Amino acid sequence: CLITQIVTGLFLAMHYTADTSLAFASVAHMCRDVQFGWLIRNLHANGASFFFICIYLHIGRGIYYGSYLNKETWNVGVLLLLALMATAFVGYVLPWGQMSFWGATVITNLLSAIPYIGQTLVEWAWGGFSVDNPTLTRFFALHFLLPFVIAGLT
Repeated sequence: CLITQIVTGLFLAMHYTADTSLAFASVAHMCRDVQFGWLIRNLHANGASFFFICIYLHIGRGIYYGSYLNKETWNVGVLLLLALMATAFVGYVLPWGQMSFWGATVITNLLSAIPYIGQTLVEWAWGGFSVDNPTLTRFFALHFLLPFVIAGLT
């Protein structure tokens, strides 16, 4: 699953533009004008959902067989799940449609609930005082790098 996601993601990254005024158009260009771009994008998007299904089945198996008793292994698995969820979230933002924009706004604003440093964390994640171009650039960089980090941890 991870290899498929990385390979399709690399092909998509060749045509993606991480700019708020061009991101949506670059995704539309991939789907309409790039040969088999629609297929690669759908494999990447639906592959993420399939990846989560596999992960949840793996977690269920781990719970059934008592793998959580090995604390180090279980904790690494939890960290990998969190990294996978972060990767999926920042990938969801990249097409820069209305759902992507407001999803980024709402989810990153959850950081503001952290006492004392919450608002600072939100502004750091945004790269300014609102979700804008720096946010999209950071999310693209994270979405590109996190799968390699996940692959390195497995």
